[in-house]
Amino acid sequence: MKLNVIKQRSFWWALSAAIILSGLIAMAISWTRPDIRAPLRPSLDFIGGTRLEFELDCTKPNNCARPIDLAAVRQVMDAQGLANSSIQVVDRYAVSIRTKTLDVERRTQLQTALSEKIGAFDPKKTKIDTVGPTLGGQIFASGLLAVIVSFAGITVYLTFRFQLDYAFFAFVALFHDVLITVGIFSILGLVLGVEVDSLFIVALLTIIGFSVNDTVVIYDRVREVINLHPNQHINQIVDDAVNQTLTRSINTTLTVLLTLFSIFLFGGETLKYFALALIIGFTAGAYSSIFIASTLLAWWRERTGQAIPVPAGGPEPPEISAQSDKA
Repeated sequence: MKLNVIKQRSFWWALSAAIILSGLIAMAISWTRPDIRAPLRPSLDFIGGTRLEFELDCTKPNNCARPIDLAAVRQVMDAQGLANSSIQVVDRYAVSIRTKTLDVERRTQLQTALSEKIGAFDPKKTKIDTVGPTLGGQIFASGLLAVIVSFAGITVYLTFRFQLDYAFFAFVALFHDVLITVGIFSILGLVLGVEVDSLFIVALLTIIGFSVNDTVVIYDRVREVINLHPNQHINQIVDDAVNQTLTRSINTTLTVLLTLFSIFLFGGETLKYFALALIIGFTAGAYSSIFIASTLLAWWRERTGQAIPVPAGGPEPPEISAQSDKA
């Protein structure tokens, strides 16, 4: 079955716009939340502070008779002068707390107060992490710089390899993939309390590289079809190029996603959301390469009077010149 991406391009654009808009709304809401104050819920890697994770010791009689009461935890935090802390109950019998930087004495006081209120904790499953705000700021700045440099480098490379409009719409597709990934994680941060850490920056850089690879494959085929059939309309050329590379794009993406789903399901908490970011980003990357970058290129060529294209990097065919003279 032949896929007609040009005929339904308004649908593809509307679908992407709806997902991106939902993400932008979530980011705006996150920014106004006093416990987040950022487009995404940042982990200690970025803002600094102390994170404590406690789990009830269910080997003790009646210690796990009922799940942890979030209101009781918040009451203890208020009494300790930590009212603005982020609190999340995990798996009913565990609690994760992110608060300002605490010294050993304050951490001990907090743990004792919580234990008296909600039950004894399992010392083997207690986790405490502390990151300074200066280090967190440096990690964020370095990660943001890496993303910006990667965008710039890819745009320059594509400008030299293809024509400027190819490079621009490849950049739009990359930006689309990043926005969708960031937007979905913003929604997850509001709904499930999912935080982003330094691995999220690594995931974004990986997504950018994967997405541009698919786009380059399709653009290469567009250029080949233009050279083979210079008199064809750009819409037909793009449809042919997408269909000729469709199997390759789907197979490559599915192979990678199988591995990522395995990591997401069995890789543990450390890699769980890193794998999820890659799953979202790689899916968005394959989608944008097929349905966004290609259709935008065709739309632009129509708008600029290049519906019958000139081969990239080559002279204008005589028959096209003759048609232009007649026009």
